[in-house]
Amino acid sequence: MQAILLAGGKGTRLRPYTAAFPKPLVPLGERPILEIVIRQLKKAGFDDIVISTGHLAELIRTYFGSGEKLGVKIRYVHEEKPLSTAGPLALIDGLDEDFLVMNGDILTTLDYRKIMKFHKEKKAAATISVCERVQKVDYGVITAGSDSALQDYVEKPALPFLVSMGVNVLNRRAVAHIRKGEALGMPDLMMRLKKKGESVMCYKEKCEWLDIGRPDDYELAQKEMAEHPEKYLDG
Repeated sequence: MQAILLAGGKGTRLRPYTAAFPKPLVPLGERPILEIVIRQLKKAGFDDIVISTGHLAELIRTYFGSGEKLGVKIRYVHEEKPLSTAGPLALIDGLDEDFLVMNGDILTTLDYRKIMKFHKEKKAAATISVCERVQKVDYGVITAGSDSALQDYVEKPALPFLVSMGVNVLNRRAVAHIRKGEALGMPDLMMRLKKKGESVMCYKEKCEWLDIGRPDDYELAQKEMAEHPEKYLDG
């Protein structure tokens, strides 16, 4: 199976860590986050890896090389200008009929095989992995009618919602909706597909998920890898 890893961002939210290192090489324990991701993918059966690079690309290429040391085949595409999270796909030759594409800074226990199976069974153009988050509102939330009459009043509610995990599966036909050299975000691509009548599915699984591009999540990820490394890597 084939996976595309997005590793071209500058990691501005993680400065000063990313001043000298590209964000995917920021360490979690003894390994960079991108190495953890690749090891997880290999275990799930993904042996064809494409890394899209931009900021400090030479460091990523030097570290991973051809992928031989990790038991996978790695090749690279380079973003001459930032292309966001969907634009780089138009640079890649030899895409599989269905492939996984994910941010290179995600620590998760998501079952990559299951999302691929779900996507293929649905015959979708795209499948978005989602998880539930709860946001506490620090105010009393008011709902009023058009006549200004009170309808509801909830003090500091906790509101659940679904968020994208930054892990998606696409069918090759989805890439036809991206112009080569176009800077396009994954949310915009998903809505573009939906407006064109393509099937876009959401896959929800109970799993751990941290976006280490966020400083708070990075600190939690460090703690997770120190206390429970077996959840993310075997050995």
